Amino acid sequence: MPTNNDLTVDFWETRWQNGQTGWDLGAPSPALSTYLDQIPPAQRHLRVLLPGCGNGHEALDLLQKGFSDITMLDIAPTAVERLRQRLDAEAPGWENRLRVVCADFFEIEGPFDLILEQTFFCALPPALREDYVRKMHELLAPGGKLAGLLFDRHFDGGPPFGGSQDEYVGLFQPSFHLKTLEPCYHSIAPRAGSEVFFIFEKK
Repeated sequence: MPTNNDLTVDFWETRWQNGQTGWDLGAPSPALSTYLDQIPPAQRHLRVLLPGCGNGHEALDLLQKGFSDITMLDIAPTAVERLRQRLDAEAPGWENRLRVVCADFFEIEGPFDLILEQTFFCALPPALREDYVRKMHELLAPGGKLAGLLFDRHFDGGPPFGGSQDEYVGLFQPSFHLKTLEPCYHSIAPRAGSEVFFIFEKK
């Protein structure tokens, strides 16, 4: 199992170059897409961040839904370059509404109004979870929201690293209002029954 120091840019870049991207859905997350549909059009100027964006399927979904201030972030240069090429081909003019950034999540700056979680938390070593919570709180503007999916199961080894609802309550409740934390009803078939959907608002 990788240690904290192993899960660096080299670790993820090697996975991308070798095609070891089993987490990729091949399409936007149905749960995230459904959530974004519920945001009123008048609010789609929100500053949105999606860390660990990978192939960035959500980028095209956000653009199509009319969001206009989007940041897609990944630590792996190959993932970032592929996303930029895809956007050039499928969403001409995307640079006016979306940024693709290659950087370490823990080194970026905000603020953001909405951060979307999709297989990023579970890719981090569990020892970094408190750091994740602190950084998310720092990046969000007052009243900003962190929303998305977390695993409600455990794995042998990792990544991905699993977790439970009780763990998430303990981690996030000191810094966030837990608006929603419930079984996900829009999981893809292989993950059905093993995910929770959440909306946490910065205190």
